Amino acid sequence: MAMYNELLWIFTQLPDDYIVLDTETTGLPDENGLPDIVTLGITVVRNREIAETIEFKTQPQKRISDEAQSIHGITNEQAAAFESFDSQWQRIAGYLKDQLIVIHNASFDWPILLDHVERYGMEMPLIQGVFCSQKAAIPWAQAINLPCSPRGPSLDTLTKAFDVKDIRSEGKGMHGAEIDAKQTADAIEKIRERFRACQ
Repeated sequence: MAMYNELLWIFTQLPDDYIVLDTETTGLPDENGLPDIVTLGITVVRNREIAETIEFKTQPQKRISDEAQSIHGITNEQAAAFESFDSQWQRIAGYLKDQLIVIHNASFDWPILLDHVERYGMEMPLIQGVFCSQKAAIPWAQAINLPCSPRGPSLDTLTKAFDVKDIRSEGKGMHGAEIDAKQTADAIEKIRERFRACQ
């Protein structure tokens, strides 16, 4: 497995300071458009160490599908008590400003976030860019025959492959925006350690 570590090179180009973003939503995109955000998690990485994790619970306008509820465990009744997205946007934007934003499956989460910003008439702060850790891991995962969808290896797959502590399992296996953002940060730093150890 070590002979393919050069395929992880792109991860070494990440800065020492970045943030990881994850969302849990009302479901998948459908004929009615993109789903609504139910929770948005942010992990702040400073000097390659996790400095902070935070989760914003936002009241969706759309109903949470049964499938989505089975994934993240949040019911429509619970979500009805959450604060609106626009009332929390300034705090969220403060974390994003001037940062590189890492997302596992950015092609899903990022358009949904931009849709919310536009829908509520908010303004996106200037950022350094968006890095998709899932797509970046595709060449390596394919080379060693790991399970890999067209989007790339799942976060669970990377967690097992790099022997990262599975904090999701502590929550009975349920997904969570804050948990998954932290899990992604842990996996990224493990990947970076693996690459450097082989240099």
